Amino acid sequence: MVDRSYQCKDVLILAYQSFGVLFGDLSISPLYAFKSTFSGNLSNYQSEDVIFGALSLIFWTLTLLSLFKHVIILLNADDNGEGGIFALYSLLCRHAKFSLLPNHQTADEELSTYHNPRYSYRNLQSPTVKRFAERHKKAKTALLLLVLFGTCLLICVGFLTPAISIRSAIEGVKVRSSELHYGVVLIIACILLVGLFVLQHRGTYRVAFMFAPIVILWSLSIAAIGVYNILKWNPRVYKALSPYYIYTFFRDARYDGWISLGGVLLCVTGAEAMFADLGQYTAASIRLSFFCIIYPCLVLQYMGQAAFLSKNFSAVSTSFYASIPDSLFWPVLVMATLAAIVASQSVISATFSIVKQCYAIGCFPRVKVVHKSKWFRGQIYIPEINWVLLVLCLAVTVGFRDINHLGNAYGLTYMSAMFVTTWLTALIINFVWGQSLVLALLFALFFGSIEIIFLSSSFIRISKGGWVPLILSVIFMLIMFVWHYGSRKKYLYDLHNKVPMKQILTLGPSLGIVRVPGIGLIFTALVSGVPATFTRFLTNLPTFYQVAVFVCEKTVLVPYVPQKERYLIGRIGPKSFRMYRCIVRNGYKDVQKNEDDFENDLIMSIAEFIQLEAEGSGTLEGSVDGRMAVVRTSEKFGKRLEISELERNGEASSSMPPTILNSSKSHILQYLQSTYEMESPGSTLRRRVRFKLQPDMNYRDPNVKDELLELVEAKQSGVAYVLGHSHIKAKMNAPCLKRFVIHVAYLFLRKNCRAPAVVLNIPQTCLIEVGMNYYL
Repeated sequence: MVDRSYQCKDVLILAYQSFGVLFGDLSISPLYAFKSTFSGNLSNYQSEDVIFGALSLIFWTLTLLSLFKHVIILLNADDNGEGGIFALYSLLCRHAKFSLLPNHQTADEELSTYHNPRYSYRNLQSPTVKRFAERHKKAKTALLLLVLFGTCLLICVGFLTPAISIRSAIEGVKVRSSELHYGVVLIIACILLVGLFVLQHRGTYRVAFMFAPIVILWSLSIAAIGVYNILKWNPRVYKALSPYYIYTFFRDARYDGWISLGGVLLCVTGAEAMFADLGQYTAASIRLSFFCIIYPCLVLQYMGQAAFLSKNFSAVSTSFYASIPDSLFWPVLVMATLAAIVASQSVISATFSIVKQCYAIGCFPRVKVVHKSKWFRGQIYIPEINWVLLVLCLAVTVGFRDINHLGNAYGLTYMSAMFVTTWLTALIINFVWGQSLVLALLFALFFGSIEIIFLSSSFIRISKGGWVPLILSVIFMLIMFVWHYGSRKKYLYDLHNKVPMKQILTLGPSLGIVRVPGIGLIFTALVSGVPATFTRFLTNLPTFYQVAVFVCEKTVLVPYVPQKERYLIGRIGPKSFRMYRCIVRNGYKDVQKNEDDFENDLIMSIAEFIQLEAEGSGTLEGSVDGRMAVVRTSEKFGKRLEISELERNGEASSSMPPTILNSSKSHILQYLQSTYEMESPGSTLRRRVRFKLQPDMNYRDPNVKDELLELVEAKQSGVAYVLGHSHIKAKMNAPCLKRFVIHVAYLFLRKNCRAPAVVLNIPQTCLIEVGMNYYL
């Protein structure tokens, strides 16, 4: 009984918090839904039946697409609690061989988050469609393109939502100040938009507690206004909930009624957020919020607007603000603006997350992903995307003088994204849930046909604003596909030119070179073999560090990889070589940790691997993939090394000379490095730690202690990062199109994106770049 009460309390808390993130966009749709619906020739049909028909369309669209599709069905298609287009794609790739990620390993399938217990028993059957898609690469590519197109549409939503929501809220001022010039409203909207994007880098953790009360108060206010208008203007408006009025609507309006569907669909803009941001909440909490507050409040508001318009049709262009009682106008205007800002903030944060997921699977150029420890889990900031969104947002705000054109672009974008989600969900029903193909087709045909009807109306409005998101989506998708194509070709070149293990083993423990104190981390995309970058380095500089670690950071198609399962450690060659391989597995929503934390975790994982290897792999708490072992940092074996934190440079007195740690480096090199770290703003924030062996640890094999001591001494001497600096060229006999893609498009993206060292947070004093020519 106590557990159940705690469970209910958690659901209520999450339901309350979800208002500020999930429902802001959906709750402000009454600002422009009726206005956009009657923006065309439908305004010539000034009858109660037409008004009731528009209300009936809005009610059933909201009910079918938001309530039934998203809240009842789609929330069940989660990927370990995460939602969104990438969650659907991840589920499909794990339950069918649809993935195009090149470095998949069997050990990845043994992650605790890889298999969902709800779906495991349904994988026994193998439908014909599934087998066909698994065997044909073109089908996998088509699925990836569909997912990328859907994400590009959602990126467009990232700048269209702030533009239409804030501008719609501010335009209410013209209802009370009709002589106010259009330019003044535009300037106010632009100032709010610039402020919104400029403050993104500070995060929302200080003001996030206000988001939920704002949306709740806004929802209850518009519901109260709706009830007031129903009672005052037309209590018979409840009859419009009957689908019969949809028939009368199209009977009277015909073609003009069909064209108006492009405005009706604005009532469900924001519904996709309930599924996309599912990871921060639970399906039960979202359903509770939607059923109890959002859905009834929206229905009452739309009914109130329809009741008002049935008696005041001339005010259709300002129906929302015109229907507000005079005494409540300015408070409602302020709440509308605040709700629009909250909705915009949620969409912008979701756009950052979408771009991060694209980048994680190799479908977006390198960007800097910022996450601060005091921010909420999953909240990130991407500077490049933030400024691109700001420019596009200001462009459409100023460029579309008629806000109805902005609504056309917004509605077309959102409905197209919903259509993509519908077909991905149909595949989930068949391939993941194990339901029949007939049921999956029924789902796709029912909801897909509704969305196609709305899209057919929106396509008529392409010339009136709809062309903007379509062109930008195509541009974004071309960028993603070119980057994916170039990255995949580069990986295949590395795979083809990797050095065989036999060649390394014949060199002996010294590798035929001079081994100097320290640890060298060689970053590579390969999960096996030795990359050509390493041999090229030895060819030009025949010396390397006493401990060599080949590091491969890769993405597994799960949202998060537990920290205790993140590192896959192995050994290259005999123990005397002191060469290891570390595969760092991240989920598509995992955020890059600080570089110093990565170093420390890596050293601890290698030390754990050395001890576990000596105790025998048969007793490891984990899985073994060839010579690789999953090192679980559990309490069963204990920690092999002690970590003591040293004083940070940033905390030392500025009048004191740089601190010189014990190291095998010369005093001059130590002094230069310490001076550089003091002058570099980022270096002063790095943790300075010292490793040492546990004094009371017993070792069955004395060689284990020697190897651990050598690892600690190498870490104390310093860590260097070796990265490949690639020069990409197309083969001489390559087709013209391929040469254009490689020499022009892909190279342009590489030159204008973040460097790998910046993305990996590698300090310049520790970086070694090795030039490599790639002929793709």
